[in-house]
Amino acid sequence: MSNYMNDITKQAHNGRVAAIITILNEQMTDLGVINRAIFTHDVLQLLCEAKNAESLDKAIIISRIRGILESISPRNIRRVRINSRILQKQQLLWLKDLTQDSENQLLWSEEIILKKPNIFHKISTSNQRDSSLESLSQQPKFGQLQQNLIWGVAVSVVLILMGFLLYNALQFQLLQPLQSQPQNDIESSPKPPETLSSAQQFSQGVKIAEEAAAEGKFADTRQEWLEIAQKWQQAADYMEGVSPDFERHDIAKDRASVYRKNQEQAQGEADAMNN
Repeated sequence: MSNYMNDITKQAHNGRVAAIITILNEQMTDLGVINRAIFTHDVLQLLCEAKNAESLDKAIIISRIRGILESISPRNIRRVRINSRILQKQQLLWLKDLTQDSENQLLWSEEIILKKPNIFHKISTSNQRDSSLESLSQQPKFGQLQQNLIWGVAVSVVLILMGFLLYNALQFQLLQPLQSQPQNDIESSPKPPETLSSAQQFSQGVKIAEEAAAEGKFADTRQEWLEIAQKWQQAADYMEGVSPDFERHDIAKDRASVYRKNQEQAQGEADAMNN
């Protein structure tokens, strides 16, 4: 099974749309979302479908898809347009239908730009490419050997510098007062005011969740992830504070569960940076 998933992941990284959809569908089953895709005009057109509009929360869907695709880093794919609608019967020409009648077909549509791979991914890919070229030639020319030697020295220097910077950062953290368990970083978040109505708590929860999802697109420090985790917790607290007799109580209960999962993911990102 692991060999199969490794092969799918490799195909997805190489830009194969069928493999990308396989991974998206597998990792979004908890949301009840089914995905289809077509790569056209340098844009990956994604169609996200679910049985109800509540399962297609814009902030959650965009955040989840961005995270999955950037972890895959599909080759030659940077622009992604995400389209969402209520689940319909299989349509072979769904992109044409959406283009001709987007207002009636779609709940919402959003284009995102994927981040470029980091330096470690680039180095790994380059090393793999160099190995492949080396195996094709038993007796490489002197110029090629010289070029490979220069590249190897450059990579070594970069890795040494980054290791030095990482060591200094760890030393700095050790000099700071020891902190309690990571989970305590967000336990002090304020609870929703009891004076708010259920409608106001629901609206406030959605607003904070959208802020957390938007900030999660660009977070790259531990403090930023901690603040995002705190916002997901606040959003969940607001949803859990909605009264059972409120007309959208079931939606609030479902979103509270999703927001708790997002809180755990954000806290996990922060903990990973602390290690």
